[in-house]
Amino acid sequence: MSKLIKPVNYQSLLDMHQTEQGIKLIKEFFQLNLATELRLRRVTAPLFVLKGLGINDDLNGVERPVTFPIKDLGDAKAEVVHSLAKWKRLTLADYEVAPGYGIYTDMNAIRADEELDNLHSLYVDQWDWEACIEKSQRNLAVLKDVVRRIYAAILRTEYLVCERYSCIKPFLPSAIHFIHSEELLAMYPDKTAKEREDLICKKYGAVFVIGIGSKLANGEPHDGRAPDYDDWTTESENGYHGLNGDILIWYPTLDRAVELSSMGIRVDREALLRQLKIAGTEDRKKLYFHQKLLNGELPESVGGGIGQSRLCMVLLHKAHLGEIQASIWPDEMYKECKALGMNLI
Repeated sequence: MSKLIKPVNYQSLLDMHQTEQGIKLIKEFFQLNLATELRLRRVTAPLFVLKGLGINDDLNGVERPVTFPIKDLGDAKAEVVHSLAKWKRLTLADYEVAPGYGIYTDMNAIRADEELDNLHSLYVDQWDWEACIEKSQRNLAVLKDVVRRIYAAILRTEYLVCERYSCIKPFLPSAIHFIHSEELLAMYPDKTAKEREDLICKKYGAVFVIGIGSKLANGEPHDGRAPDYDDWTTESENGYHGLNGDILIWYPTLDRAVELSSMGIRVDREALLRQLKIAGTEDRKKLYFHQKLLNGELPESVGGGIGQSRLCMVLLHKAHLGEIQASIWPDEMYKECKALGMNLI
């Protein structure tokens, strides 16, 4: 299985019973810390939404959502969510959440088009969160402050895990480094985006790459981003475009960078119109979510998703996501993983 990363002499530090206990420990502790840092209240989230309202996350715009007909709605189609990026902003408005406060939830998704490997599964579980901000807070300084708060919660969780299991040693740096994707390209112009992430993460240990979605100097975006939630075209004070980004860490077990979170300040009316035009998706303006935003009925916000299984995987020093979550993997991958000491659930 060519996409499977095969760490040499890998051995799980915890058995399957300890692993399940560790997963519970991390999930319970981290979400409380996240809620405290960002002043978030827990809400209940949907597994699926109606098709055609513009609420589902379009990811890169090419992934197909899992759909099914609803008998009691005249076979109207529902879509299993890819994430709750836009649903959360509607919920902030419904709950009349004040600036400085927000919501978080357990997001469960099915991404049938995902390419399966050590870090990618058909099943996606995240802490999806969203917080209201003032119009004046739509800037890079606020984004960086939120990133530092999230990273602080990750560090505290790592400390707890290492205290509970003496065989696990901490590896994350005490601070996270910030760099814009344009600066990263200038540093490594002959490398691919993923290679650039590996190099910068190996250097600093933990990095927030700013500006995901807008075309860079080489004519290509660092990575894809849907045009209707993160703001990736507003020019910030450093002259670069983008008020969003990814939290990445260097993960020694797999000898590569691992993304833990995708997040950003959300589009306002002007950014939405600009990005829909760039993406060639101006027809979305007539959809329910987009009409609410264009009519000024949704609050300004910042939000993102933090991978639950992925965070557990790196803090428990596992080599495969299947050691953390129950999913479906190719038969060949099961066999290879077993031979390599990766016990897939």
